[in-house]
Amino acid sequence: MEIRLPQLGEGADSGTVVDVFVKEGDPVKRDQAILELENEKAVASIPSPAAGVVKKVHVNTGDKLSVGQVILTLEETAPAEAPKPAAAETSKAAAPKAQKEAGPETTRPAAAPAPSAFGPAASPSIRHLARELGIDLTKVQGSEHGGRIVMADLRAYIQRLQQTGSQPAAAAPAPKPGAERVDFSKWGPVRKEKAAPVRKTIARRMAEAWTTVPHVTQFDDADITAIMGLRTKYKTAYEQKGANLTVTSFVIKALVLTLKKHPVFNSSYDESAGEIVFKDYYHIGVAVDTEHGLLVPVLREVDKKSMLDLSKDLAALADKAKQRKVTGDELKGGTFTISNQGGIGGGHFTPIVNKPEVAILGVGRGSLKAVVRDKKIEPRTTLPLALSYDHRLIDGANAARFITDLVQALETFNEAELKLNP
Repeated sequence: MEIRLPQLGEGADSGTVVDVFVKEGDPVKRDQAILELENEKAVASIPSPAAGVVKKVHVNTGDKLSVGQVILTLEETAPAEAPKPAAAETSKAAAPKAQKEAGPETTRPAAAPAPSAFGPAASPSIRHLARELGIDLTKVQGSEHGGRIVMADLRAYIQRLQQTGSQPAAAAPAPKPGAERVDFSKWGPVRKEKAAPVRKTIARRMAEAWTTVPHVTQFDDADITAIMGLRTKYKTAYEQKGANLTVTSFVIKALVLTLKKHPVFNSSYDESAGEIVFKDYYHIGVAVDTEHGLLVPVLREVDKKSMLDLSKDLAALADKAKQRKVTGDELKGGTFTISNQGGIGGGHFTPIVNKPEVAILGVGRGSLKAVVRDKKIEPRTTLPLALSYDHRLIDGANAARFITDLVQALETFNEAELKLNP
């Protein structure tokens, strides 16, 4: 059997091979990982759908694959056959004779590719062009290995339509003007490298969010002197439990309390239906800086987690992201996102909303400042906060109330949340 690349997830139809785990002649078990594929900010293992022996590997590290493309050829392990009735044997013996008598006209070509549950094999660019032209790819005959459709096949299909007087369902749109290419080498030496799939995905999503969401950013500062004192007090006890008590854990706890007071910040805007979707769950995305790009894994049901569990889960998910072991599902379903740059430095900044969410909180580095309290100047640790939001749903007054309540939740953090069970 031919093992093909399965569907990778909603809106994802291609990926780049990171590693191939098998070679020709290797035995493979059902659900055994056969390769790792980088796609949509994640590296996921692709399992074998059956057991058998690898006859041929069709891909190499670095290859770009699309859904339906052949990964390897597998000789399946035949299951033990039960004894068959004599009538069945007679029927089986008669089949070749009947086929021979029927003649070649009724015989299907042996080379015809079997229908795929994932649709015809074609690259993302071919699929995109077919959608633009209104062409059903199931009606296009592919000429490459495994029935894969290439540009020449698409042209041939269009020419046949023109010759028969048929037209595609939609006319091709006018070509969009591309970005101007500049030859920077005219002014000095340059170095080029291909953008990784992760970087391309980030670029596409950021451009989409910035052009479709009207952004406004609200700034404020929170006095976290008390929180830093609590962190010092409980840090050792948490470490003994295998957890790292960070400022991010405090921010997430305070954030959930604030989201419950202001549910529109935990919603999404369904543009097609003209509806606001309020979510009664709290899945917080946490932006993680990795050497491969910015990833946003999601912590689920944070409102139900203790500070200890929250701290453990936060560290574990961040480590998975840095090792590129986070799955596609762990990057989806967030209701609100936090981008904490405090570990790097800097103060206020303007984070971009992680669409389809409607708000994101940017956190800068806490610093010791001279603050006036009760007409006296005192040294206090302040934390810069930046709340970017979708102005289609959220007005400035609501954003001001939200960030004011968040500051209060941080400055009056309940110590009882930190206490550990004996």
